Amino acid sequence: MNKIIKNVLEKLQSNGYQSYLVGGYVRDYLLGIRSFDIDICTNALPKEIHFLFNICTNNYGGANLKINKYNIDITTFRSESNYKNRKPSEVKYINDLGKDLLRRDFTINTICMDLNDNVIDLLNGIEDLNNRCIKMVGDPYIRLKEDPLRILRAIRFATVLDFDLDDTLYNAIKCNYELINELSKERIKNELDKILINKNFQKGLDLMEKLKIKEIIGLEYNEINYTKDLIGMWAQIKVNDIPFTNNEKSNIIKIAEIVNKKTIDFETLYKYGLYINTIAGMILNINPYKINQLYKKMPIKDVSDIDINGNEIIQLLNIEPGKIVKDIYKDIEKEILSGKLKNSKEKIKEYLLKRK
Repeated sequence: MNKIIKNVLEKLQSNGYQSYLVGGYVRDYLLGIRSFDIDICTNALPKEIHFLFNICTNNYGGANLKINKYNIDITTFRSESNYKNRKPSEVKYINDLGKDLLRRDFTINTICMDLNDNVIDLLNGIEDLNNRCIKMVGDPYIRLKEDPLRILRAIRFATVLDFDLDDTLYNAIKCNYELINELSKERIKNELDKILINKNFQKGLDLMEKLKIKEIIGLEYNEINYTKDLIGMWAQIKVNDIPFTNNEKSNIIKIAEIVNKKTIDFETLYKYGLYINTIAGMILNINPYKINQLYKKMPIKDVSDIDINGNEIIQLLNIEPGKIVKDIYKDIEKEILSGKLKNSKEKIKEYLLKRK
């Protein structure tokens, strides 16, 4: 166990409290995946955790530590009941690890580890891990209604880990897929982001189609080429009411325009820049190295690279400042990028005088 994590567990135990690693970190450790998100459960009360680590309590009745690369959440054993709007209206702090694990979502996320690296598996999570199976803790028909986000989380874990959904969970989702309507668009996007950015994204999309979630979210797509950039994935999908930022919307439109053009040249590189063209190139199966080399060969990369300024154009052509100067610049850009005009002051002046 990493020394940083061990020190946190030791601090709790040396003060008389039980403490265990639980959830994603232990699951990933057993799968040979490196993780920096740490969940620790303990019978120490929130105020006691706060006192021990001299930090403020968070909204979940515990505390958060950020040490080097590690993001560590410490929470008190609890039971939860009477869910409303995805949140339990009744939370009781308890002194029982087993009962605390019953409130968690999937068995593979209930495996614990103590200070001495001993694995504690009260709900047979390791068996499901070995069987590559996503199984709900408790009755999935009840647990999905408590929090419909568990539907998308189940699909996300199946995608990222390349596991299968337990038959009972699969059928429960199939019968309750309309619960997705209760989720905010932000929550839906957050889970879809994690599915789409994974190379195994198609498994998640196929599951959502089989379970009618694709239809209810309003996803439309044809064949999708994987890109390491999330915006490149979203640029290949039509979707209703997903809350993109203005910058995300702008980049999605730009990528789509290049993809529709089906080519990357000096003109698209100049207009949209290297980043957008590289993402579009992934979709078009154009080698990023070739795009980068083409970018280096560009005669101009920005209007400021043109070897004549606005005042010089005005004086040369004896014209008034205004929109016409901008139009002339556009014409010069086009000629230089097409290779018809050399980017030198002398050649540009000759060209402008001929066009006067």
